[in-house]
Amino acid sequence: MSCISNLKQSDQSWLETKDPLVAVGMFENGELTSLGQEIDRSLNGVISKAIDLGDLNGKAEKYRTFYQDDRQILVMGLGKGEDFDSEALRRAGGSIAKAALGKKIDSIAVECICPNSDSKDCQALAEGLVLGSYRFNDYRTGEQEGPNLERATILGGDEASLKKGAVIAQAVCFARDLGNHPGNVATPTRLAEEARRIGEVGEMEVKVFDREEIVEMGMGALAAVAQGSEEPPKFITLEYNGGNEDQDPIALVGKGLTFDSGGISIKPSAKMDEMKFDMCGSAVVLGVMQAVAELKPNLNVIGVIPSTENLLGARACKPGDILKAYNGKTIEVLNTDAEGRLILADALSYVTQKRKLSYALDFATLTGAVLVALGHHATGIMGNNEDLIKKVKDSSSETGEKVWEFPLWKEYCEEVESKVADVKNLGNERNAGTIAGGAFLKEFVENETPWVHFDIAGTAWGEKEKPYGPKSGATGNMIRLVLDLLEI
Repeated sequence: MSCISNLKQSDQSWLETKDPLVAVGMFENGELTSLGQEIDRSLNGVISKAIDLGDLNGKAEKYRTFYQDDRQILVMGLGKGEDFDSEALRRAGGSIAKAALGKKIDSIAVECICPNSDSKDCQALAEGLVLGSYRFNDYRTGEQEGPNLERATILGGDEASLKKGAVIAQAVCFARDLGNHPGNVATPTRLAEEARRIGEVGEMEVKVFDREEIVEMGMGALAAVAQGSEEPPKFITLEYNGGNEDQDPIALVGKGLTFDSGGISIKPSAKMDEMKFDMCGSAVVLGVMQAVAELKPNLNVIGVIPSTENLLGARACKPGDILKAYNGKTIEVLNTDAEGRLILADALSYVTQKRKLSYALDFATLTGAVLVALGHHATGIMGNNEDLIKKVKDSSSETGEKVWEFPLWKEYCEEVESKVADVKNLGNERNAGTIAGGAFLKEFVENETPWVHFDIAGTAWGEKEKPYGPKSGATGNMIRLVLDLLEI
């Protein structure tokens, strides 16, 4: 993983720092931040002259570089002061990091440009810096784009909040790496290894069930999807107990389909390579659990990951097959490429049947239909509890990770009823495909557990580059939203 791994707070003067670049800010009205004003005076007003000449306008994410001896002074545009919120800080941090990468610099000093230096603002600045510094270059040989950005010193600000923001962003970068690894590397076994590593750090109870145990436990849907692959499937659970014994845990369920060919209902060859991203739901869960392991909140959290490949082996599940899920419900398989909901059916019924939960969330690159509806700009959500959905939306506003609610009316739920089994894994042909996926999953949420489903097929990869987002590949979206929802 390549991103800022060493972010620290300092109260020293900018003149005392050893970093080759110092970043300050400027608003559209021409106002420099406090350190910017100080540096401008030390440079005999050269920054002010650039402002007067119109060479520096303060527009968000636009910058210009000045020089003081052997150091660069980067003045980053912050936009309009009245719009300078946590998301603007996050974007500014990402823009500073990417500018430093472009200048082939491995260490920077950044003025704490937070208006009030409160916890949320400092956290957002640190998130932006770390997220913007991310690169995925594990498989490149020879000349690279230049040194990675490894260190950042924040001049001023709240140390605890900056550290928290860095930990959260590093967890997102870890999830990006998992998603970007090819299917021959990020296998179900690899996901299990990462779960065990996280469990050791966070003193979690980690269980990994293999193919025989999955069958013995009655997870007929996960077992059927795994039939076509020689790669061993895994059913993974991580349990973190940082809260009181009487505190109901929160369950996070992530689709871990490490490569999806579509099975017998094979996908077109174009862009099939992108199906390595079909495990990004599991990456969300592992990313959240990594942050939990580091931050150690007073919560009880369970991570659940059903993981397998979906291939075309001789024993592969076939259209028309009928499966029995963990909760005993039968499923008619109409399309083997609608496999994500099958493995999630077992995972959701397992955790909601075995445990009394505060609530459950699931994350899955579930439907191409959500991309048709929302593009790459928002995650589709739906659920069975209005209060929980409102909290998800509130956290979305806080973290800048957009969500949009789809209805789960009974008319839609009736469309996944089967004539030969309890449910079928498709709704009505070419109608409300995203909602059909959620309606199917609803059948496997037990004991009236409050639940929200996140269809991240449009936001897990492929979104337009943000100042703190990657150029391409996995985004790690929804991890920050979940951590905000958990109030960590």
